[in-house]
Amino acid sequence: MADTAGGAPGGRWALVEAADGGFLSCALDGAGRRAGPVVRAPDAAAAVRARPRVARWVWRSTAEIQPHLLAAGVHVERCYDVEAAESLLLGHEGAAGTPHSLPAAYARLHRLAVPPDPQPPSTDTEVQPSLFDTRPAPLPEAVDPLEALREVYAAQLIRTEAAEHPERMRLLLAGESAGWLVAGEMGATGVPWRADVHRRLLGELLGERYGGSGLPRRLVELEEEVSRAFGVRVRPDLPAEMLSAFARQGIKLGSTRAWELRETQHPAVAPLLEYKKLYRLYTAHGWSWLRHWVHDGRFRPHFVPSGAASGRWTTNGGGALQIPRAVRRAVVAEPGWRLVVADADQLKPRVLAAVSRDPGLMAVAADDRDLYTTLSERAFAGDRARAKLALLGAVYGQTSGDGLRHLAALRRRFPRAIAYVDEAARSGEEGGLVRTRLGRTCPPGAEGSEGAWNGEAPPRPGATPGARARGRFTRNFVVQGSAADWAVLMLAALRRSLSGLAAELVFFQHDEVIVHCPAEEAAQVAAAVQEAGRTAAGAAFGDVPVAFPFTVAAVECYADAK
Repeated sequence: MADTAGGAPGGRWALVEAADGGFLSCALDGAGRRAGPVVRAPDAAAAVRARPRVARWVWRSTAEIQPHLLAAGVHVERCYDVEAAESLLLGHEGAAGTPHSLPAAYARLHRLAVPPDPQPPSTDTEVQPSLFDTRPAPLPEAVDPLEALREVYAAQLIRTEAAEHPERMRLLLAGESAGWLVAGEMGATGVPWRADVHRRLLGELLGERYGGSGLPRRLVELEEEVSRAFGVRVRPDLPAEMLSAFARQGIKLGSTRAWELRETQHPAVAPLLEYKKLYRLYTAHGWSWLRHWVHDGRFRPHFVPSGAASGRWTTNGGGALQIPRAVRRAVVAEPGWRLVVADADQLKPRVLAAVSRDPGLMAVAADDRDLYTTLSERAFAGDRARAKLALLGAVYGQTSGDGLRHLAALRRRFPRAIAYVDEAARSGEEGGLVRTRLGRTCPPGAEGSEGAWNGEAPPRPGATPGARARGRFTRNFVVQGSAADWAVLMLAALRRSLSGLAAELVFFQHDEVIVHCPAEEAAQVAAAVQEAGRTAAGAAFGDVPVAFPFTVAAVECYADAK
């Protein structure tokens, strides 16, 4: 199964930047020992070109080396990212958050002072970060960088074999390394983006820009409408000022979130909701964003695999994972090309079925039919909305109101699935290490709101509010984290399938992928996406009767995909 994300074993070559310039490389055996002489090359591209048949390059960080390779037109099939692996291994060992750079890992091996990791580049949407904004942490003086890399890699191989499930951990490390290759290539290629279309839609939605406050005309008009509704000048972009304005009129709100405003009867609500929507567009994807992020017809975000605690990807600035529907009109394929947009169908429930091995839920998820419709027909009298609410509530820990009754019904029908997430929540509350099937481990102190459900956690005797919050997080983590494991394997398989085609893998977010390709390749790409999903499922979850289909559309404009 290792070939899904990393290729066959053997043929490994270490590659590292030398302290005095240039790059050093050498062959490694299966235990990480040197298996040949050290070779010097003037740059990374020359080193890789000299060894075209290497099965896997072992290097410090893909984000550090790959930009040089891509700039030189050099493609690497497989790699082992030592720093990405160190992060996952530390998490598995209960040391999440510990510095994971090569110098830090080397220092731990030799019982030296562990240096902190360098700070990541700014995530300010106004600034396009460079992969070279931060300098990598240095190794101690007089330490041979190639030997340091080799020692850390050899130690990681031993630690991998000591993992709870070594074969799964090997797959996860290979998948994560492949994910970094995909991320770098997508950032370098970029999403096709029509700046002229973007400017036109900004003009349609926001109007012309004024001097003075700098706000565009439509926001100024809405600000005036909100102010008239309150009878006093207010700033809709300041939540505290809006809460005070409502309070003066006898309306107490806990926040200015859209769902709470919609439940409020007041003439300021409608223009305020419209203002909030357009203000978000203006600040996150307005003219300034367009000027900083779109060049030469492409939007090039910096994707960060496992940027979130659950293993989900993030981006370093640019807001790539939150592209508003209106802005998607600017994502247009080049002439004669198409955007193949593929969205994994009901991914989380299918993952829950696969990891829990619940017979009933696997039966519901066994084919390409809409899972919630099938579930509603079997358990909720055909009410799809209620079936979806119930199943997602079970994953996220919603047990108040109707959620408690739904949970009881699901527990009767799918006892192993509900027990699986219940156990994850219990272990999380008790401070235990909670893992995905492949071994990705939830940080012990995680109480994040990522994917949080707006409901109550199951009350447990003696559990503190913080423990309950972590229980909610770990309940979701075992599903969402396993979905992240599946996703990197899917991307690796898809990347391999697209090799030799003109198609470009240009975008990924959570459970959606976009490939830009010539129109004549669209059908082949669509089939490759479906096959990649199946391949990843078999590798991640084994032989389980659970389908992982995609809804696929080949379109000229991203906005037309849904």
